Amino acid sequence: MSAAPTATGDASADGAVPPPRASVPTDHVEVDAAGWPTGVPRAEPAEPVADVERMPVRWDPAERRARASQSFWTAVVGVPAIFSVLRLGVEAGGELQTTLLLVANVGPVNLLAGFLTTAARLLSTGLVAVFALGAVLAVSVDRLPPGTLRRPLFARWADLTPAWVVAASFLLALLTWPLLYLPLLLPAFAAAFQLRPDRLHEWVLPRLLAIAALLAGYGWLLLPTLRDAGAQGELLVLALLVVPPVLALFIAGPLPDVVIRPLASLTQVAVLAMLVWAALPVISTPVLPLTVTTVGAENGPTEDVRGHVVTTDDVNMVILQERGGVRYVPVDLVRAQVLCPSEEELPRHRLRIHDFHIEDSLLEGMGRRVRPVHRIDAACRIPH
Repeated sequence: MSAAPTATGDASADGAVPPPRASVPTDHVEVDAAGWPTGVPRAEPAEPVADVERMPVRWDPAERRARASQSFWTAVVGVPAIFSVLRLGVEAGGELQTTLLLVANVGPVNLLAGFLTTAARLLSTGLVAVFALGAVLAVSVDRLPPGTLRRPLFARWADLTPAWVVAASFLLALLTWPLLYLPLLLPAFAAAFQLRPDRLHEWVLPRLLAIAALLAGYGWLLLPTLRDAGAQGELLVLALLVVPPVLALFIAGPLPDVVIRPLASLTQVAVLAMLVWAALPVISTPVLPLTVTTVGAENGPTEDVRGHVVTTDDVNMVILQERGGVRYVPVDLVRAQVLCPSEEELPRHRLRIHDFHIEDSLLEGMGRRVRPVHRIDAACRIPH
C-alpha cells in the first residue's frame, strides 16, 4: 500500500501544486499581489499563447471565389449600363436639357439594341482578352511553389467561368469582329483552352502533317486576299493575316518564371487601357440613325436638315442636328427624308475575302448578301 502524501512533504515533488492552506499557518506565509504564495513555483504553459491580434487574416478559398465571381458579373452587367448612359450624354453634346430629352424619348429596348449592335465588339474583345490572359497566367502560377505569387485576378476569373461562357464569348467575337481581325482569335483561343500542338497527335510526324494541313488550308482561303494586299502595299493587313496563325502554335503553356510576376501586374492595366481606348468610339457612336430631312413650304425654297430624329408627333418633328442643337420642324413642312451612313461606316480598304469586305463582320457580310448596299443619296454628302 502506498502512503498518502502529507502536507509537510516536499512541495517540489508533486509539481507546482501548493500545500493545503489549512495545514500551514497563514500568519507566516507571504503572498504576492495575486494571492499566490511567494515560495511556491507556478506551472507555465508548454507553448506561449498566440497573439490573436497579430495573426494575419486568411481568406477562405470559397469566399475568394465568391468575391471574384461577384466582381466579374458586376463588370459584365454594370459596364453596358454605364456605357449606355454615357452615350446619351455624349450624343446630347454634354447639354443637360438635350440629355433629358433623349432619355425621355429613347426607350431602354432601343438603347439596349443600339448598344449591342455597336458595343458587342468591345464586350467580346474584353472577354476574349480576359479569358486568354487568365488561362495563361493560371497555368503559369500553378507551376510555381505554393505561396510564391498570389493568384492574379484574371486567372481567378478564368477558373470560375464555365467553359460554355468562354466559348460563347469567342462565338460572339467571331460574328461581330471585322474579318481583318478574326485571325487574332486563333492565338486567343489556343491560350484560353491551352491547345498545344502535342495534343493533335502523340507522334511527331502525324502532328507536323496535321499542322501543315491546317496552315495550307488557311493559306488557300486567304491567298487571293494576301496577293491583293501585297500588290496594294497593305503591310498591316498582311501582318494581321499571317502572324496570328503562327503565334497560335506557341502561345499555350506556362510562361517563364521571370516574366510571370510583372506580366500578372501589367496585364490588368493593359486590358483596362485597351478597353478605354476602344470604348471612346463606342461612346461617341450615335444612338439614333442619321438622316437628312428636306424642309420647306410647298412650291417654295427647301432646306436640308442633317441630324437625328428624336421623336415625331402630330405637330413637330424633333431633330437633333449633327452640328449641335435641337430643331423643331413642323410636320407640314417636311418634304422628304433619307437615311445616310456615318463617316465611320465608309470603307477604308479595297480588299475582300471571298465576296466579303475585309472590314465587315460575318453578320454584316451576310446581311449585305441578303440586301445589297444601295447607292448613297446625293443629299447625304456633306457640303464643303
